Amino acid sequence: MPITDPAPRPTAGVGIRARGLTKRYGSTTAVDDLTFTARPGVITGFLGPNGAGKSTAIRMLLGLARPTSGTITIGDRRMAELEDPARTIGALLDARAVHPHRTAYAHLLAFAQAAGLGRRRVEEVLELVGLDHAATRRVGEFSLGMHQRLGIGTALLGDPGVLVLDEPLNGLDPEGIRWMRTLMRDLAGEGRTILFSSHLMSEMELTADDLVVIGQGRLIAQASLRDFVRDNTSRDVLVRAASTVELARALERAGLTVAARTGADAETGAPAGAGAALLVTGADPSAVGHVAAAEGIALDELTAVRESLEDVFLRLTHDATDYGSHAA
Repeated sequence: MPITDPAPRPTAGVGIRARGLTKRYGSTTAVDDLTFTARPGVITGFLGPNGAGKSTAIRMLLGLARPTSGTITIGDRRMAELEDPARTIGALLDARAVHPHRTAYAHLLAFAQAAGLGRRRVEEVLELVGLDHAATRRVGEFSLGMHQRLGIGTALLGDPGVLVLDEPLNGLDPEGIRWMRTLMRDLAGEGRTILFSSHLMSEMELTADDLVVIGQGRLIAQASLRDFVRDNTSRDVLVRAASTVELARALERAGLTVAARTGADAETGAPAGAGAALLVTGADPSAVGHVAAAEGIALDELTAVRESLEDVFLRLTHDATDYGSHAA
């Protein structure tokens, strides 16, 4: 039977919706009344500590596990109801789940044939993920990063409008991580829906537009990345001056909460011995600067202190982990 190669038909504009999603295994509840959305044209980061239920939720989305209750749909349909699933949704779950004796080309061709795609699309995808030079190599010889690229290529074969990627950055080198970040942004820019999970908080902070954060199977937060960090952090300002005592008194008279900090500062890198610093909570730099100016106090440093996504995530999910770490 000849292999056809019809033009790709990406389903841009199709989002993901979970409503009251629950999955129980006996007495264990893996996902508990989970509701969230992933919007077209947006990169949605899916976050949670180990055991939070992310993998179970993704498996239900892809039709690999049946919900105990609730629904999860692509557009207005469940995965099992899609007429052309390969061209609607692409997924990366386990990049190493590949026959080690197959070549990269043969692996992709088998998936392409099942989806009614042809050799031309396989060649395009190999070039897209940077594996065209390794097309005839056996997958068992691949590094972890090459496995990841092949898994991403498999997800992209049908040119789908929805991509679900579980730890797509795992094993990639810095160049590969930047490539993947750019690829996701380009695909979202075409109106596609991107849902991806990662334990690399720094990369999540650089890549995601929206966040879905879960713990112990339940939704902790859904918001834009910017709103999530802003709404879960206090406004702090680090200020340094020669007249620290005078500045502290002026700030307290203005109704601000002040605490002394000395030595090297983790946020600003100020060296030890540079003089005392003050941490002003619940204020912004302009408010602190106005108080100092009114008192005629010259400032050596005025810095807004902002928590990272990692800081906020760890604090909010502290009680929703499988395990705890303890200092020796």
